[in-house]
Amino acid sequence: MTPRFTRHAGAFAAVGLHVMAGAALLSYEPARTALLAAAPVMVHFITPPAPKVEEPPKPRVEPPKPRPTVKRRPKPVEPPPVLAAPEEAPAPSPVVVAPPPTPPPAPEPVVAPPPPPVAVTQPIFNADYLENPAPTYPSSSRRAGEQGRVILRVLVNPRGTADDVQVRTSSGFVRLDDSARETVRRWKFVPAKRGDEPVAAWVLIPISFRLDS
Repeated sequence: MTPRFTRHAGAFAAVGLHVMAGAALLSYEPARTALLAAAPVMVHFITPPAPKVEEPPKPRVEPPKPRPTVKRRPKPVEPPPVLAAPEEAPAPSPVVVAPPPTPPPAPEPVVAPPPPPVAVTQPIFNADYLENPAPTYPSSSRRAGEQGRVILRVLVNPRGTADDVQVRTSSGFVRLDDSARETVRRWKFVPAKRGDEPVAAWVLIPISFRLDS
């Protein structure tokens, strides 16, 4: 029972006791006469208030409690599997292979020595059978007392004649040089030969001019 209900019940009991006491006094004649003589009696019946029916308290609707957040435990990181190193087979002992024998060096090709150069003979100009005349001593040079030695450089062709006559060393006098050169230009020669083959070649011819000759 609630305190409020108990308080209302007590009030109702007190009112009832007062009513019962008043009724008892009125039923007693001397008392009723004395009361009526003293004062008019006004009786007010107090209608007790209807008991208020209290509605049962509504159950307090509590808001739904938030669901506890369940923290998911992180999955434990699985350690990477430890790979067992394969058992190494014992390394085979190295096989020593003897290197192949070094082949002997190839024989060097035998190169035939070059044939010896064929000697070249010089042209011949002083053979007696050639009958080459001596240069003419110019008379003007005799009178002037000109004398000296001239060296001519002559190119003899394979036919044995002179193709070119040059003054290699002058006698010092033009008349003597010209006389020697014109005379030798008409000479005949034995041509130079390389082996048995006649070839062209140069030859030096000295010619002297002396007044005592």
